[in-house]
Amino acid sequence: MSIAPPADTASDASLSPQDSTPRRRRRATSHLKIVPPTLELREHLKAQCAALALTLDRSKPMTKDELEQVSRDLLKSLDMPEGYLGWIMVVLSGEFWRDAVAAVPPERRLFLLPHCLKHAQGCPAEYDQFGMNCKKCGACSIADFRATAEAMGYRVLVAEGSPVVMKIIIGGYVDAVIGVACLNVLEKAIDKILLAGIPCMAVPLLSDDCRNTKVDEEWVDAMVRTPHVPAKQETRSYVHLMRAAEELFQTQSMDQFAPRVRAKLPITDSAVTRDSIASVDPIVATEHIAYDFLARGGKHSRPFITLAAYDALTGDLGTTADGSDHCQKIPPTVRRAAMSIETFHKASLVHDDIEDDDAFRYGQAAVHRRFGTSTAINVGDYLIGLGYRLLSGRIDDDRRFDPQMRIDVLDCLANAHTRLAEGQGAELLWRDSIEKSLTPLDALKIYALKTSPAFEAALYSGIRMAGDATALLEPIRVFSRNLGVAFQILNDLDDWSPNAANKVAAAGDVLGGRPTLLLALALQGLDAADRDELLRMIADDCELPDGQRIAAVRRLYDRANVFESARRLVDKHQGRAEAIADEINPEPLRRLFYFLIDTVLERSGDGDSQSPVQVVSLGLPITSAAE
Repeated sequence: MSIAPPADTASDASLSPQDSTPRRRRRATSHLKIVPPTLELREHLKAQCAALALTLDRSKPMTKDELEQVSRDLLKSLDMPEGYLGWIMVVLSGEFWRDAVAAVPPERRLFLLPHCLKHAQGCPAEYDQFGMNCKKCGACSIADFRATAEAMGYRVLVAEGSPVVMKIIIGGYVDAVIGVACLNVLEKAIDKILLAGIPCMAVPLLSDDCRNTKVDEEWVDAMVRTPHVPAKQETRSYVHLMRAAEELFQTQSMDQFAPRVRAKLPITDSAVTRDSIASVDPIVATEHIAYDFLARGGKHSRPFITLAAYDALTGDLGTTADGSDHCQKIPPTVRRAAMSIETFHKASLVHDDIEDDDAFRYGQAAVHRRFGTSTAINVGDYLIGLGYRLLSGRIDDDRRFDPQMRIDVLDCLANAHTRLAEGQGAELLWRDSIEKSLTPLDALKIYALKTSPAFEAALYSGIRMAGDATALLEPIRVFSRNLGVAFQILNDLDDWSPNAANKVAAAGDVLGGRPTLLLALALQGLDAADRDELLRMIADDCELPDGQRIAAVRRLYDRANVFESARRLVDKHQGRAEAIADEINPEPLRRLFYFLIDTVLERSGDGDSQSPVQVVSLGLPITSAAE
């Protein structure tokens, strides 16, 4: 493998369709979501998309940038308005995946419908714990679509957004998705679902009013009736590696790679509590609480990165049609290392929740709220020990991994652990200090320490276990630093979004007294009087109600234009990460870097709905709890 010296800024060079490098600078597309006004025009454009899709390379998924470029070129060749871009991207991506969807049997497909298709007034359907009880009254199309899909064997879900869909796919319940949604929601689906290489088709709604919406019903009917045509997967997909990461924390894998030392107590569906642990031997209790927490929640993105990086440098077989079989052959040492990174992460969450006194984690009471602070600290310590036990492992069939490799991975993880503690320590010291001065550079340093080491450790571990990683040390470090910083800034921006999924957490950093880039930018950009007011609003002894404090801070942030400044910084750090990815070799590893950029740095779309998930008919466990 080889790599050119890292660049400081993203390349602006043009990109031919589905070329690997370089990438063009990302442009905003949230305003380019006009639906072509007539059915005749939509039919014409769809036919053009179908013809173009036949000419595209289907060996790997298109990135969002590549899809945007091809769509722009098509619109230009047809002399059509740029405003149709979002609609064209959805239709073109559906045509790209049409054959792959057809290759999946209907019983392995998920049909996604928006609840806004029902009539807002006069609809007899009501929601209960099982979802929307749709009555076939003829007032809307949901019942007809649902009946057709269920008769063919589909699983049907009435929901908005993509997180729950990813849970279903990674859980192994379905292998393809078809759906109906507004362009705002479908933009998020492109980021999350299509980029993973999951076959997906969609019909856009004709408006995004979220009430009494309409759709081209014949298109939906034809999509649902897509016949099953058995064929071998052509397009590479990360779904097998995602599932492999998820499976690491199921009972069978835990028993194999991290067997309990004290006792094998079953993990139940409900969270372990003081009452349920009362009858357990006190010596066994810590182990049981730790294993219970480790098995619950989380996206398992760090184990996925490690497995995918290793796979990218050892044949790239986990992304093929037979990827599931190949993932089962990933050496135990690699799998244990992937598990250890998640274990360290879970330990940090237990301790972070204590330090921030957060009430919930994975939709359940935080460990310290269930068992007390002292026990939670101890459980976090236990998880750290378990992480190192996973790393030491056993030699058995892993003789291909020499002692120096184990030392290098261990050193990387230990370094990541100490840097994380430094970043968290800097945040806590600032939070508990009287002096609240903070510069943007100070905030970015904390972000780099708190967020980047996890990406770096996960990438390096997978790459080092695949071979010599010396030439990639610096690129991994720079890529991870910029990816982590951009991710943290986006996370802060999302807390202030009017569409924030968790309103309880919105502006939580202000109330929690944590240092953020937004605060630093405001302190830098405001005049003396406004700066003093901001410092009063974030002071521990501020007696104003939380709502008034948040409103005042928001007003000052707007005055200092911090949100736009922060978005520019995201673009800057994303550009630097892309510049590194542009020069990475071999191609499968470069593809993984691009995938991480596109998925980790997902932007919240304008008007994106975060409505509670409404399950209509699925027959599988789903949770909408925030992670």
